[in-house]
Order: sequence, then C-alpha cells, then structure tokens
Amino acid sequence: MTKRNKIIYWVSTLWLSLGMVSTGMVQLIKMKEEVDNITQLGYPLYFLTLLGIWKILGVLAVLVPKFPVLKEWAYAGFFFSMSGAIFSHIVSGNPLDKIFPPLLLLVLTITSWYFRPAERKVNLVNQ
Repeated sequence: MTKRNKIIYWVSTLWLSLGMVSTGMVQLIKMKEEVDNITQLGYPLYFLTLLGIWKILGVLAVLVPKFPVLKEWAYAGFFFSMSGAIFSHIVSGNPLDKIFPPLLLLVLTITSWYFRPAERKVNLVNQ
C-alpha cells in the first residue's frame, strides 16, 4: 500500500468514525433535533436507539484490527444506513442541508472501504 493510499484511508476512516460516533450518540440520547428529524421522516422513535447502537458498534468493527468479515458487514451497514437516510430525505422533500450530512458520511464510507489495507480485507483466495 502506498503512503498516499494509507493517508487517504486513515483520514477518511477517522472522519467517518467521528461522524458515526457523534451521530450515534446524538441518536442514543435522543436530542430534540434528532427526534424531530426522525419523526418528520415518518420513522418510529425507537429507530434512533437502533441506529445509534449500530453506528457505534460499526465504528468499533472498522477500527479494531483483524476481523475482516465483520468490517465488511460494518461498511455495508454504514452504506445502507446512509443511502437510506439520503433517500428518506429526498422523498420527504427536505432541502440539501438535510441531505448533505448523510451524503458526506456515505462518501467517507466508500472512500474508507476502497482504500482499506490488504490486512483489513476479506481474503477469498485462502477460504
């Protein structure tokens, strides 16, 4: 892995982790703005707890060494969660300022996944 790719991986992964942990915590403590957002989108309030827990566990899976299959699941979860959030905001007619945060996290998810080092990838050849 080149130095450039390693820097891209760690910068995108750390920003992704910061974004997922911070939004996960906001969802777990059910901040008023987050409660307003989720109900405006038509989702039940308990969905915040589920998303918050999944985001924090996903960050742990992505950052902890080893467990490449678990990392793939975490990246997939981030992808589905953020693409679902984008779609929900678009369908609800929300403005760009509501769509941009999950879009940024989606881009960071894809970037982190694409540039991850070989030891963080599933090795299908030896399985």
